[in-house]
Amino acid sequence: MSALAEILMQASFWAAAVRIASPLILATMGELICERAGVLNLGIEGIMVAGAFTGWFTVYLGFGLWTGVLVALLTGMAFGLLHGTLVVPFGLSQHVVGLGITLLATSAAYFAYRVALPEVTSPPRIVPFPPLPVPGLSRLPVLGEALFSQTALTYLAFASVLATSVVLFRTPLGLALRAVGENPAAVEAQGLPVIGLRMGAVVAGSGLMAVGGAFLTLSAFSSFFFEMVNGRGWICIALVVFGAWMPGKALVGALLFGAFDALQIRLQQAPLGREVPYQVFLMLPYILSILALVLMSRRAGVPAALMVPWRKGER
Repeated sequence: MSALAEILMQASFWAAAVRIASPLILATMGELICERAGVLNLGIEGIMVAGAFTGWFTVYLGFGLWTGVLVALLTGMAFGLLHGTLVVPFGLSQHVVGLGITLLATSAAYFAYRVALPEVTSPPRIVPFPPLPVPGLSRLPVLGEALFSQTALTYLAFASVLATSVVLFRTPLGLALRAVGENPAAVEAQGLPVIGLRMGAVVAGSGLMAVGGAFLTLSAFSSFFFEMVNGRGWICIALVVFGAWMPGKALVGALLFGAFDALQIRLQQAPLGREVPYQVFLMLPYILSILALVLMSRRAGVPAALMVPWRKGER
C-alpha cells in the first residue's frame, strides 16, 4: 500500500494519466456525437489508425504539425462520409458497416505505409508537439505538471469536451442532433433534415476520432507503427456508455482509464512487479474499466433511436 500511495502522490503519475487519456477524450467525443444522433460508429478503431498514419506521414513529408492534424481530420471526415452514406440514407447495418470501415481504414493505412516506405525496418521519427506550459498555472503543485504542462493537442482534447457540451446542450443544432437520436420522426415533422443531421454528426465525429489517432503519432510516440492504436477505439465506445452519453462524465471515464494505465506501468517497476507476471498488470486497466462500466451502465440512458434505421416518411 505504501508503494501505491507513493505513486498516487507523484505529479508525474497524474501527468502521464492525462497524457494517456488525451487521445481517448478526442475519440470518445467523436463517438458520442455520432451516437447522440443515433449512429453507432464501430469504424472508430480503423479511423484512429488512419488518422495516426496520415497525420504522421504529412509531417514526415515536411509539412507542419498543425497541417498533419488538419490532414488527419479530413481523413477521418472522409471515412465518416463513407460510413454515414452507407448507414444513414441506405440504412445498412451499422454493425457490419462499422466493422468494414475499421478493416478498410486499417488496411489502407498499413498498405500506404508499406508502399511509401518499402525499405524501412524501423519507423522513422518526427519532431512531435512539444510541451506547452501555461504561464503561472504550470507552477502549481501537482496540478501544474498534470494539467498545465501538456502539449497543444491535450489542451485541444479538453477544449473538445467543452465544445461538445456547449453545442449539444446550449445550441439549437445540439437540440436537433439529440432529437434525431431520440425521435427522428418528430424531427422530420418539424421540417428538419434527419439525414443531413445524422450525416453531419457522423462526419464531424469521425474527424475527431482521427485527430485522436493523430495524437498518438504527433504528440505521444512521434512515429507510426502497426498496432499502435491497440484497441483504444473499442475503449472509447465503452467510455461513451460509461459516461451515459454525457461529455463531462465521459471525460471522467477517460481520465480514470488513463490513471489505471499509468498505474499498471508503474506497478510493473515496483518491487511487486518482479514477483507478479507483467500480463496481470497489463490487464489491470481493462478489468477496472469493465467493473466501472458495469456499475455505471445500469443508470445510462441510451438514445432511443440509436442503431435504428430511418427512412423518410416512416413512423
